[in-house]
Amino acid sequence: MAAIANLMATRDVWGRAARGVAVAACFAAGLSLSVAPASAQTTPQQKQAPAVAAPVTIPLAVPPTTTQGPPLTLTLSDALTRAEKNSPQFLAAVTAVKLAHEGQVQASAAMKPQLSYVTQYLNTQGNGISPVGRYVTNDGVHVYRSWAVVRQDMPGSFFIDAGPRKAAYIKAIADAEEEVAHRGLNVTVTQDYYALVVAERAYATAQKSLQDARHFLDISEALEKGGEVAHADVIRFQLEVGQKENTLADSKLAMSNAQMNLSVLLFPTFNENFTVVDDLDTPPPIPGFQQAEALAKHRNPDLRAALAAYNAAGVDVATARSAFFPQLGIEFDYGIEANAYALHSVNLTAPRVVQPNLGYFVTYSLNLPVWDWGTRLSNLHAAEDQRELARVSLSYAQRQMLNALYNSYNEAAVAWNELGTLRRSVDLAARNLELVTMQYQAGEAQVLQVLDAENSLDQARNADAAGAARYRNALAALQTLTGSF
Repeated sequence: MAAIANLMATRDVWGRAARGVAVAACFAAGLSLSVAPASAQTTPQQKQAPAVAAPVTIPLAVPPTTTQGPPLTLTLSDALTRAEKNSPQFLAAVTAVKLAHEGQVQASAAMKPQLSYVTQYLNTQGNGISPVGRYVTNDGVHVYRSWAVVRQDMPGSFFIDAGPRKAAYIKAIADAEEEVAHRGLNVTVTQDYYALVVAERAYATAQKSLQDARHFLDISEALEKGGEVAHADVIRFQLEVGQKENTLADSKLAMSNAQMNLSVLLFPTFNENFTVVDDLDTPPPIPGFQQAEALAKHRNPDLRAALAAYNAAGVDVATARSAFFPQLGIEFDYGIEANAYALHSVNLTAPRVVQPNLGYFVTYSLNLPVWDWGTRLSNLHAAEDQRELARVSLSYAQRQMLNALYNSYNEAAVAWNELGTLRRSVDLAARNLELVTMQYQAGEAQVLQVLDAENSLDQARNADAAGAARYRNALAALQTLTGSF
């Protein structure tokens, strides 16, 4: 029992000692807290850094306006019509069609007899003995020729109508390439047109976002005065306003660049005095795949060009083969060849006899090829190789068309299916911002929730515009295979 009593006494002693140490520590801490402000007040204040002057704002460069009056309002159809008149690539394809047409005219003319008129005077040196002079091939010292000549050459290719057939296929290729150029121009104009529309929407979204950011800054400042939010909320909204101002400047630059890019396509002079119609909210429907496939098979210009090239190569083979056959020629000459330039003349061998000078003669020629060291055979082999290459190109064009058709159609289908989701996302984001605004004003939402709701609405609006433009561009790409529908 004595040992237990000694242990209890020892524990009480240690307990009182521990409590004493704790009281001393609290006193020291209080003393340090009371001294710290005094020491802070006695410390001299540091010099504040000088305020940095705001940089001078540089305005964007604006091209001079060449047209007066209100801006010209253009639809996509108007833009395409203007681009057709000012695109050098498309006009080059149009010129190629005109040249091919002239080639048809020339090939057809080459199949018809050629008419010409020849007048000659042959002055032969005399010899004082013979009336025909020194050149026995002539009929006299003075010989006059005045002929109307009709000539028709008939090589082997003449009988297979090779020239006009080849010219017709070349014209078909030019027509197809013009259609390819037209549809390619349609894609380019559509992309630049809706790039401007999307840029204008992004600029409008940035303006609205900046207004919302300033509105929330005003709300936070009012709540701070009432002691409902901390000053950190005001600072965060001030930073947000600065970011929105930068976003607005960037969107204005993007809109200016998009307008200049479209202006280069549409106008012969650099002109920005125009606006475009925003029809992204009324997208045209996409046809069924069976209809698109049928249109691609019958109206695809690449297939037409490849088929015409194959047929033209076949004509080249037939032309090379016809070189092995004889060549015919007929020449009809009508006129005079006499010692006097007259319809009648005196016969020198029978004086006082007047003879007529006017008459005709016909020359028939037959040229039979015999030996040319293999040139004709080599030309035939080369033409056959070109035809085989054209056949492979035609087969490849068919496979490529089907692949592009599936890819373009699926791209357009996915873009179409996303339009509804993107529109609903805009509505939900706008509703979410309204709810968060009311919650923040009631003190039930944090500043980060407000900022997240603002950014979500901006992203939804921009994504909706980009998705609508994606669908229009996908339709334009699909129509390069099918034509308009």
